[in-house]
Amino acid sequence: MIKLIGTGVWILAITLASVYFSLTMASAPKVDTAAAEREAAMEFVSGYTTTVPVIGEGGVNGYLLTKLAYKANKELASKQVVPLPQMITDELYTLLVGKKLIDVEAAGSFDLEAFRGVVKEGLNRRFGAEVIAEVYVEQIDYLTTASVEQPPQKRGVTLLKGEVPAVEPTDKSGGH
Repeated sequence: MIKLIGTGVWILAITLASVYFSLTMASAPKVDTAAAEREAAMEFVSGYTTTVPVIGEGGVNGYLLTKLAYKANKELASKQVVPLPQMITDELYTLLVGKKLIDVEAAGSFDLEAFRGVVKEGLNRRFGAEVIAEVYVEQIDYLTTASVEQPPQKRGVTLLKGEVPAVEPTDKSGGH
């Protein structure tokens, strides 16, 4: 009987010692405060669906529909005179029409990362500061003028369908 009690006490002592040792040796996860501060300074801006005409030799050949979203610096964005979504839409027209950034004839050679980089660079140049941190592509579609007249299930070609991080809606009405 004494051996059984001694064995139980021994097991209890070893268990308590290992728990104590584990708790004292375990360190709290390291938090990168600089990265957390940078992330807290950002806001998610959902862009509008932008319809850009694709102009060819005989006139309008089709329409390029883009829906992009952005991660922007809150402080720098609030200092802009023109609201962010409107300025972004204007810059997208400049990039997609003026520079013909997307060639619908060669959709297979589309470089998504280069597209994101050019959009980010163009927007930040337009803002005069590093306002845009990331560009997310929700969708890029191309509709020909002939397909616009067809039934909805036969229209256009989806060039790219991306994923955008989920954003929790904020209640801006003050709870009313």
